[in-house]
Amino acid sequence: MNWRLALEIAVTHLVTRKKQTLVAMMGVTFGISMFIVMISFMTGVNQFLEDMAMDNTPDIRIYKPVKVQQRTIIGDNADTLNANNWFVVHHQRPKDELPKIKNALYVASQIEQMPGVIGVAPLVSSQVFFNNGPVQINGNISGIDVKKQQQLFSLDKKMDEGSLDELLKGNDIIIMGKGLAEKVNVKTGDRVSVTTPEGYNLILKVGGIFSYGVSTLDDTKSYATISTVQKVLQRDPSYITDLNIKLKDMQAAKAFTEELRKKMPAMYFEDWEQANASILAGEKIRNVMTGVVSFTLLLVAGFGIYNIMNMNIINKMKDIAILKATGFQGKDVTAIFLFQSLIIGIVGGLLGLLVGFIFSYILSRTPFPEATFFRILTFPVNFLPEHYILGVLFGFLTTLFAGYFPSRKASKIDPVVIIRG
Repeated sequence: MNWRLALEIAVTHLVTRKKQTLVAMMGVTFGISMFIVMISFMTGVNQFLEDMAMDNTPDIRIYKPVKVQQRTIIGDNADTLNANNWFVVHHQRPKDELPKIKNALYVASQIEQMPGVIGVAPLVSSQVFFNNGPVQINGNISGIDVKKQQQLFSLDKKMDEGSLDELLKGNDIIIMGKGLAEKVNVKTGDRVSVTTPEGYNLILKVGGIFSYGVSTLDDTKSYATISTVQKVLQRDPSYITDLNIKLKDMQAAKAFTEELRKKMPAMYFEDWEQANASILAGEKIRNVMTGVVSFTLLLVAGFGIYNIMNMNIINKMKDIAILKATGFQGKDVTAIFLFQSLIIGIVGGLLGLLVGFIFSYILSRTPFPEATFFRILTFPVNFLPEHYILGVLFGFLTTLFAGYFPSRKASKIDPVVIIRG
């Protein structure tokens, strides 16, 4: 088989039918460009949501839950009550149990020495009320080691007003979420009254305002030093409620958690996958949707090419008959139309990559309309090489299969029947 001659004939057919060739190429270009834009944008959104969640979420959290045992006064065997039995009477109210981790700072120092650990940040967390006149606004205050919080969670980058270092300049200083500060009607430099559920009260100075871009955090969260929160809660310096661990490889969090459970069976652990289960579930759903829509776009483009190639064969019946009558075999005719299909696929695919990149770039520079809600300036878009390789590969395979079946049909044409009409 003369491949060069088959290629020349294929190019001649494409050039003489410019309109059909252009429509077929545009179908491939449109399908691949939309595939590139969609997968780049969706993976960018997934990455943005994951990064936003991970900024405030430790890879592993150690804590102590407060458990309330549901006991009846004389247990569950009251139906066996008689004069010969003894029963232990339980108090109906739960014990005053604190969410304190025993020897927390020692445990943190031991974990920091383990391989794969970047650092451990101790935390004192409690629900409190922020007083705005007679109104009490529910919120949360977290006592932090400022330097470790800055190193592990980049809280300093979330500051809208003031500085995280303000917490180190004196006692009784607090930084508040943007939404919480608006609810309490305070700004940097003002003082706010904080009351604990036990009734303890302390006046704190607002040293700054931060924003995560997530309303559930910005409307409730505040930070102070560990000693300040211990003072608010009337607790001793050993009172720590959480240990937040950052690893070099966050994907190793589950295995590292199991290792810690074996060494510290009395502790309670939560890895980042458990803490962000809903976000990860949403990410999987979005990935499936992206794959389905992308595959549909390529499939529609493939059917378009198939129809165009099929119509091209019908229009070229007499040419095919003449070729076969002059000595061309079925495989030669198949090669001609496969070459046409591959040329359409390669040229259309490369154009699709270029158009997809241009639209993705424009989208990545488009200002995000809700920049005051999310901490983001433009739409999140990923530019990953594997997306472009996958796009051109799909375009190539789609056009190859779309051209194969019509070319097989062309190879089986009986030239005698065509010439006789």
